[in-house]
Amino acid sequence: MPKPTGLLDGHGSQSGGESETFWYMAKKRLLGPPLVNEQLGEQRLSKPLALGVLSPDGISSSAYGPEEILIALLPMAGLAAFTLILPMTLVILFVMILVVLSYREIVMVYIRPGGSYVVARENFGPRIAQICAVALLIDYVVTVAVQVAAGTAAVASAIPAIGPYKLEICIGVVILMALGNLRGLKEAGRAFAVPTYLFSGSVILMIVVGLVREVTGSLHNVTLTTGTYSLGSGHEGIISAVMIFTLLRAFANGGASLTGIEAVSDAVGAFHSPEGNNARKVLITEGLILGILVAGISWIAHATHATPYTVGYPTVLAQEAKVIFGSTIIGHVLFLLVQLATMLILYTGANTSFNGFPFLTSYVAGDSFLPRWLLKRGHRLVFSNAIMLLTVTSLALLVIKDADVNSLVPLYAIGVFTAFSMAGFGMAKYHHTHRAAGWRPKFVINFSAGVLTLVVVIIFAVVKFTEGAWVVLLLFAILVPALIRLNREYQDEAEVLETITGAQPPPAPHYTRRVVFVFVDDFDLATLAALRYARSLRPTSLRAVHFVIDSVRAEKLRDKWIRADRGVALDFIDCPDRRLAKAATELAEREVADLGTHVTVILPRRSYSALLGRLLHDRTADKIAAAVSRVPRSAATIVPYDVPTRVAVLQARHAAAKMAATAAAKPAKQAKGAKPVGLPSTGPTDGVLTEAADTAAAQAATAQELNREATVATAHTVPRQPSKVTVPGLTAIGAVTGGKVVVEGKIRVVEIRPVERNSVLAVEINDSTGNLTAMFYGRSHISGLICGARIRLTGSVGIRGGQPVMINPAYELISPGE
Repeated sequence: MPKPTGLLDGHGSQSGGESETFWYMAKKRLLGPPLVNEQLGEQRLSKPLALGVLSPDGISSSAYGPEEILIALLPMAGLAAFTLILPMTLVILFVMILVVLSYREIVMVYIRPGGSYVVARENFGPRIAQICAVALLIDYVVTVAVQVAAGTAAVASAIPAIGPYKLEICIGVVILMALGNLRGLKEAGRAFAVPTYLFSGSVILMIVVGLVREVTGSLHNVTLTTGTYSLGSGHEGIISAVMIFTLLRAFANGGASLTGIEAVSDAVGAFHSPEGNNARKVLITEGLILGILVAGISWIAHATHATPYTVGYPTVLAQEAKVIFGSTIIGHVLFLLVQLATMLILYTGANTSFNGFPFLTSYVAGDSFLPRWLLKRGHRLVFSNAIMLLTVTSLALLVIKDADVNSLVPLYAIGVFTAFSMAGFGMAKYHHTHRAAGWRPKFVINFSAGVLTLVVVIIFAVVKFTEGAWVVLLLFAILVPALIRLNREYQDEAEVLETITGAQPPPAPHYTRRVVFVFVDDFDLATLAALRYARSLRPTSLRAVHFVIDSVRAEKLRDKWIRADRGVALDFIDCPDRRLAKAATELAEREVADLGTHVTVILPRRSYSALLGRLLHDRTADKIAAAVSRVPRSAATIVPYDVPTRVAVLQARHAAAKMAATAAAKPAKQAKGAKPVGLPSTGPTDGVLTEAADTAAAQAATAQELNREATVATAHTVPRQPSKVTVPGLTAIGAVTGGKVVVEGKIRVVEIRPVERNSVLAVEINDSTGNLTAMFYGRSHISGLICGARIRLTGSVGIRGGQPVMINPAYELISPGE
């Protein structure tokens, strides 16, 4: 059975009706068929699956966190850096424990998605929460860049030949991630859990083997080549200002190991019931695994003197795996396994941002602090605009920083720890406000986490200021006020547009004059369509207006208009400064100076394809409409005319006429005289006939279209010259001054007007000399009294507002409406 035209098929695409554009077809081929809203579902996560899906961002940071500590220590501390890394790791693990305990309270209270942003919004208000929003937005963008760069460095550690192309590889990976997420790639799948367990298992195996080899005395130092970070002398005192600054830098670098812990709090609602308890267990498990990995990698670095390279590869983790597993076949396989697992978890960790960033922007946009187009779900029911925004910004960051992890880290931790701090202080305020059972220890934990992470933010802002932290601080200074200003704009718009509940509706406007202007740029079918629409409004006065910018063009338009005789006078208004919107506004303002006048401006707009239209045509109609609509008692209406469709129709008619003319020409030539076989033609007859047929067909098609438009338009044309009164005793409306009279005219307007507890049927008639209004009290409908009908009225006339008015006159229907 065939599908009904215009209905949606199983994938949401049209099976008939409007044709699909080239761009839509390309998008459907690239991203797949569109999904319908009913397919938007949520997958509940078990604890093992949740640990694998939600932990990559946090656990993967252990792959580069210890290396960042060494990068900060080596140039100043020299070989002592391999000793200092241990206490530095302990400090970072202490901060991590406090942060995990803080988020352990958050997941028990705030089950719905949103994490730190929701905590800040609920406890400090939406405006202050924008600090957290900006922090998280920066965090997500930098996470993509850092994780992809670190993942590519892991690949280059196994295959050094691709190292020079790391930027290109990073760009390709980000684009593939964006494409996958635009296609609706779901993060809550078993495939995304594999890298977490593979990485954790392989690295823990490496740590265990390394510890065993260290105990047995078979673990040797890493063999270094040129290209590592230079080793300092290490003679500076541990309490010197330079060394203190170096330790703070190392601590700040190591703080990158704690990123991603908040991911569990962003998806509490996706857990199986009880959501809070299950999320708490997963969070503790993630923190335990992360602590083991960071401590183990730091210890092995201490034991093997694995040194970071300035180009970013081989990584410290790769060096450790190589020296621990050895050069045997099995050892090489295990080394490659560690690098594969590292690449997978880092890329998967980067992909978590493609899930978290769009949802965060949707929350913030839902609070009216970000543009509302970020709320729109796209072709595959994902927040496509947010995904594209994340893709562009992260790619720009990778290009600017040349995909170097060490260069990106200064941009990283400020956003992360700002969110940690606001979440800690927010939960502390929550406990202090609600004072539930056992609130004091929870208050201490959250408040301590807030203070400590705030100290980390300050340290990072100071010691990393010249390395790029100033960019993040500048972004905070710009984006937070910008989001608040955007929210104020949305609030002002809502205040203007909202309807006050319980208030009486405003009285219906009553205008004695309704003036309609049709702005004419050229005389074509689009203008005719606008005129036809203008007549359908039944205005008191209808005028066509052309603003003169080019006098030669104006004269050509005048000639066309006079020859066509549209029945509407065309006014020419000089516009020497070429400011069409200003001229249109002044015209409307002059008319509405009379408080009883309403002005409607009709603007014909030729609609073209989106790309071609933007390249070949400006948006003058939209600009004029916006300006006119700001004038009181004025409105602007744009009447679109679909040029591509009409062009296709005209071309089809042209082709049909051409074929018909060609077919008719062949018998005519044969009848005129057959040539002997083999003799050549003596002239270009076929070409002349074909060209003539082409021209005739085009002219006929155009004339037919014009005639059709004109026929419909002239059906409602108002006579330009006053008609003569031929009925005895009949008075022209323009001559009425009062008393009892008989008038006749065409009904122009029929309105039902409320009058106290009654209603009145107001009928406005016109006889080309003037207008008169008949008021039928207690009536809402009279059969036959419709617009376009001719009617004769007899009664007493009064003058109201300068216009003649009859109250309950006797009436006679002369002719029905047209």
